[in-house]
Amino acid sequence: MEYYGTLGPACYEKNVLKQMIKAGMTGIRLNLSHKSLRESEEWIDNYLDAVQEEGVAGHLMIDLQGPELRIESLPAEMILEPGRKVTFGDGQIPMSEKMMPKMETGQQILLDDGKIELKVLEKTREYQYDCQVICGGVLTSKKSAAFPGCQVQQPTLTDQDIENLSYVQKYQVTDVMLPFVRDKEDLRNLRNALHKAGCPNVRIFAKIENMEGVKHAEELIPYCDYLVIARGDLGNAVPLSNLPGIQYQLSEICRKYHRKFLVVTQMLNSMMEHPYPTRAEVNDIFQAVMQGASAVMLTGETAAGKYPVEAMEMLVNTGEAAGKYRKEN
Repeated sequence: MEYYGTLGPACYEKNVLKQMIKAGMTGIRLNLSHKSLRESEEWIDNYLDAVQEEGVAGHLMIDLQGPELRIESLPAEMILEPGRKVTFGDGQIPMSEKMMPKMETGQQILLDDGKIELKVLEKTREYQYDCQVICGGVLTSKKSAAFPGCQVQQPTLTDQDIENLSYVQKYQVTDVMLPFVRDKEDLRNLRNALHKAGCPNVRIFAKIENMEGVKHAEELIPYCDYLVIARGDLGNAVPLSNLPGIQYQLSEICRKYHRKFLVVTQMLNSMMEHPYPTRAEVNDIFQAVMQGASAVMLTGETAAGKYPVEAMEMLVNTGEAAGKYRKEN
C-alpha cells in the first residue's frame, strides 16, 4: 500500500514531515492550483530532506491544474449567506471568460468542491450572471467551480502546467496527477509533455472527477499508472447517494485490468478539527482497501488540518489492518 499526504501550511515544516513519514506516509502531494513548483521550493526541500534523513524513498506527486475549472483571485474572503444575491463571472465572483460555459436561468453552480451552491437568476451581460446563494459558506480565491450539465471545452494542460512540468526533474517529482481526465487523449497529451520535459518515466495518475471520465474509464487504463477515484468533484457530478456505486464500478474496472487505483477525498475529514475520526471514516478507508485500492490519500487533513500527524497515523493503521484482513480472507 501507498499512503499519501498533501503538503500545506499545516505540515510543511521538516519535523512535522518526519513524523508523518515515521507514521507510515510513503508519498506527498503538492496541489499546483495554488502555488507553482518554483514557489513551493521551500516546502519541497523540507520534504526531500525529511525523506533523506528518515532513509526512505518517498514519492513526490504534483497535482496539475489541468482542465479543472476555478474562480479567479478575490480581494478578500467572501462570506456568502443563503439568500444573498451575487454577480458571477465578470463580477463579485470573478472567473475567466475562457473557462465559463453559457448558462441559462436556474443553472446550478457549485464552488469549493460543492460546499457552496449558487443558482443563476438571469444573465445581465456577456459573461456576467446574477445568482442567488442557495448553500452558503466562506469563499476564498482559486476555489473549484462546477456547472452540472454544462460542457466546457478546455485544453488538457494550461500554460502553468507546461511550465511546472519543465521543473519536474529539478525537484525530483516522481508522480504527476492530471485532474478531470476526460478521455485517453488527455493522458496521451500529458505523456507527450513529460517526454518533451525529459522525464518519460514519471508515473501518471489519472484523476476521475466527472461522468465523462467514468464513461471512458476502461480506455484510460493503458495510458496511466494509477486511476484516481477523486470523490470531491465526482460527488458534485452525481447525487451523493450514487457515489459509492461509482467508486465500486471504477474499482471493478481496475481489478479487471489489473490496474492500480488510489482513493481520495474526505477520508478523515473530521480530523481537520478533531484528533480522532468518526467510525464511518475508518470504515470508508477499510472498504476502499477491501475493494482493491493500492493507495489512499489525505488532502486537507494534512495540508490545513490541526492534526496532520495523527491523521496520517490513522490512515496508515486502518489501511494496514484492511490489507491484512484482505490477505487473510
